[in-house]
Amino acid sequence: MPHRSPLGRSPLSRSLLSHSLLPTLTPPDWLMRNLRPDRTPVNRPAVARAAVAMALPLAVGLATGHTAYGALAAMGAMFGVIGDTADAYRLRILNIAVPQLFGAVGVTLGALAYGHGWRTVAAITAVALVSGMISSIGAVASTSGLMLLLNSVIGAGLPLPGAWWLAPALMSGGGLLVLVLALLAWPLRSGVPERTAVATAYRAVAGLLTASGTDGYGDARHAVTRALDQAYDVVLARRAMHHGRSPDLVRLLAQLNALIPVVEAAPAAHHHGKPLPDAVPTAVRHLADAVETGYAGPVGVQLPPARTESGRAVAQAVHYAAAVVTSDAGDPGELRRAAEDRLGRPAALRTRAARATRGALLSTGSWRYGLRLALCIGLGQALVSLISVPRSYWVAVTITFVMKPDFGSVFGRALLRAVGTVVGLVVAAVALSLIPRGWADVAVLLVLAPLIPALTPRGYGYQTAAITPVILLLSDVLNHEGTALLVPRLVDSLLGCGIAIVAGYLLWPESWHARVGLRLADTVADTAGYVECAFVATSEPAARAAPRRRLYRDLAEIRTEFQRALTEPPPTGRRAAAWWPLVVAVERIVDATTAARVRVKQGAPSPSPTEVTEVAVHLRELAQGLRETKNLYAVRTDDLTGPADSVLEPLRQEVTAARAITSPQAGLIA
Repeated sequence: MPHRSPLGRSPLSRSLLSHSLLPTLTPPDWLMRNLRPDRTPVNRPAVARAAVAMALPLAVGLATGHTAYGALAAMGAMFGVIGDTADAYRLRILNIAVPQLFGAVGVTLGALAYGHGWRTVAAITAVALVSGMISSIGAVASTSGLMLLLNSVIGAGLPLPGAWWLAPALMSGGGLLVLVLALLAWPLRSGVPERTAVATAYRAVAGLLTASGTDGYGDARHAVTRALDQAYDVVLARRAMHHGRSPDLVRLLAQLNALIPVVEAAPAAHHHGKPLPDAVPTAVRHLADAVETGYAGPVGVQLPPARTESGRAVAQAVHYAAAVVTSDAGDPGELRRAAEDRLGRPAALRTRAARATRGALLSTGSWRYGLRLALCIGLGQALVSLISVPRSYWVAVTITFVMKPDFGSVFGRALLRAVGTVVGLVVAAVALSLIPRGWADVAVLLVLAPLIPALTPRGYGYQTAAITPVILLLSDVLNHEGTALLVPRLVDSLLGCGIAIVAGYLLWPESWHARVGLRLADTVADTAGYVECAFVATSEPAARAAPRRRLYRDLAEIRTEFQRALTEPPPTGRRAAAWWPLVVAVERIVDATTAARVRVKQGAPSPSPTEVTEVAVHLRELAQGLRETKNLYAVRTDDLTGPADSVLEPLRQEVTAARAITSPQAGLIA
């Protein structure tokens, strides 16, 4: 007789049970990806600002006998807290103040449309169209579009106290209180966020050098792309708003640009196949410390003798960066030239913003998204006009959050919205049923408000769980309905999620097909242009660095799109996953091109124009094949040959490998 466990089953039966039942009980991978929190540090100053900015207006309202006014100001502060994400002080002004202006316009339009039946539906639908179109301009415009639509929905669905101008003023005042608190330390910390951003880029490059020759190189390069983009955005944003030339900004931009030669040399070291000496990334970390502290004295950069072309290229680039970082105002003309070359021109930020604005007004994608958002909002508003739904504005509020284009998958966000709402309702039920209204609400806000900035970086579901009890508490202050708010809130949220999934997701085929393939085709075509310009003898460093940075930004966006697609339910997630080998292959092609350029700079013979043209032609054929076929395996995979001793031989091998990637079983759909 087999030995029986205390639970009455033998080890064999328990093993069979685990193998037969556990796979069916394990949540699917796409669901776990949606629920998995992002690991990001808590922004403690933002947490403190949230507590003060949201509790203070309510306390003032209670003290003066105008509790409803205090609740409106606290609600505006909550929206300001959501936008309080920038590190640089000048960017905080844009991230908080501009959306508050749009929010004031939105609540005014909504209040004017309140109670006018189908004219209200038409007005909010029109606002949704405008909001959707401007959301693609950039991060600030996206938040502004969100605030415009969100506040117009609230104004159209909730009777607001006082004159028509009072609610916009109170809500904007609450948001501006967050801004004031965020700017209090500016006189003492001026320039610190910019130096921190540049130092972070240096540390990311040090991590890239550490990963050279290892399997972690791809992820490290992705981190460098994000850090460089963030640093350039922060520094150029400050410089664009700075009147005249600031020596500190010129120096900081020169230090940032000095990283570009190191980034260009890193692929050559990686293709060499051996890790760099520890002294190399250590030296870059020392430079990062000097940048962050503003130290301008000598920094000991002791590098071992380099014995290879790639090693010499890395050593020269690190020494150049050290010379720029440690030059104590040195030659102002030299610093200025270092700041103005490559990618650091002040006009870059303005040009990008103008291009994005034109794209939002003219591109088919912006119009299509605006129409999708308007359709969903229109359906939601029409639904609550036809049937009796308590606090019906929550339906449109849910649609607004779920349908934001830069917040990830609509399907995933609808799922997370539902889960987060349930969790938030449990917290709200405890607060509304056990805690008396009045000054105790201030204490509750002091506890709940900090959870918004603390949990928002973890993911949308966590943000929803943090925001839901705060909104319900403030709504109860305005309407005094207590726990009667809970069930309508859940029903409205589920209705909004359902409308977003059906009208904003299932009815639009491009939203549930993986878009990795077509975006990758455009990047492959751009890679062909980069290969051609990289070996033109007369090209300036900026002419080579700018397209290479643009390529890595595109590849970083493709990685983001790839991660988003993995959160989609089958078959979209499976189809997207099959593109990953080609994404990696294209990154290796760009690396191989940069490595070949470094070898030429170190004295290797330049490739012939015929070699360069042949590689570019094969890349363009690959790009065209990706656009024209639904199946990746249909792309032609001819051999690409050339002189074995050419600097382009590793590049040809990477191109051949990319064109040989096939997956006839996967049936990839672009």
